[in-house]
Order: sequence, then structure tokens, then C-alpha cells
Amino acid sequence: MGTIARPAPMTNGIPLALLLPLASCASYEQFRHMAEEFEIPSRIYDVEYVRGWQSVLDVMQHYDLEVTNQESGVLRTRWIDNTNETNFTNSFGAEDSVKSARMKIVVNAVKGFRGAREVTKVSVFKRQMVEHDFLQGWRIVPSDGILERTILYRVGRVVANQRELERLEERRGEEVRGSF
Repeated sequence: MGTIARPAPMTNGIPLALLLPLASCASYEQFRHMAEEFEIPSRIYDVEYVRGWQSVLDVMQHYDLEVTNQESGVLRTRWIDNTNETNFTNSFGAEDSVKSARMKIVVNAVKGFRGAREVTKVSVFKRQMVEHDFLQGWRIVPSDGILERTILYRVGRVVANQRELERLEERRGEEVRGSF
């Protein structure tokens, strides 16, 4: 017995099959900004967790820290007033200056394994809030990602410097042992 071909469903004279690609593009555009906003910058460092955590602490020591919990791998700052920096960067764009701005940085370090070696994954999230006037109140604005990538770069430099110091100490120890 043969199958009967059914026509595609119609919507006001337009086949539904022609509307599906348009709907999928619209939904992608709607959620694209959410995917970009919630993409948290992170990097994996080839060091054990204790050294990775210490590197994060070395980088973040200049901030006013609210939470530092090595067991959970969370480091969080208090709200930091960054009105001057926000107005400076906005002065080159079309956006008006803000009355006040503040940010909070959350760093998360996680222990993992790559093969048999222990590695540390560090993620940095910056929450930026601005207030244009007291009637509108605070509103969350997406981060440009520069500070997050800068912190990750600095953690990487601390890790590299620690490795180089260990290598130099090991070489010096071999030279001392060889002189006896």
C-alpha cells in the first residue's frame, strides 16, 4: 500500500515550511545577546589547585575582598565604585555620562584533571551596575570583558613566574651540589 503525500500546512496562504527559517533566525537574534552576556571568561592553568588558588589571591590582593573561600573556590569583592572609569570609557562613545557606577568581581577556581595531571580552571565574572539619575535607579549593564581577561592574564603571569623561579632554584641547587 502506498503512502499518501500530504501538503504542508498553510498559514494565511503561506506554507509553514517557509516561515520556520524566519522564526529560527528571530529566536537566535533574541537569545544571541544572552549567550554573549552569560559567557564567563575562563582559562585553564596547568598547575595544582593550591598553587592556582594562591596565584588568584596574589592578583586579587589589591581589591577589597568580601569572601575568600579556598574550599569552595570562590573569591568575591565588595561593591567597588568605578564611576570615573566608566565615564572615561564612555566619553569616547555616544553614551551619556553616568551619575554613578559600581562593580563587583567574582572569581571561581576549580580543581580538575587533564589526564593524570591536576589543573586549575579559573573563571572571572564582573557585575557592572550604573545609575544615570536617581529616578531610574540602578541598572545592570553588560561587561566589556576587558577586566576579566586582564585578571586571567595576570594569573597566568603569576603562574609562569612561579614556574621560572622554581626552575632557577632547581638549577642553582644542582650547581651547589655539583661544586661539592
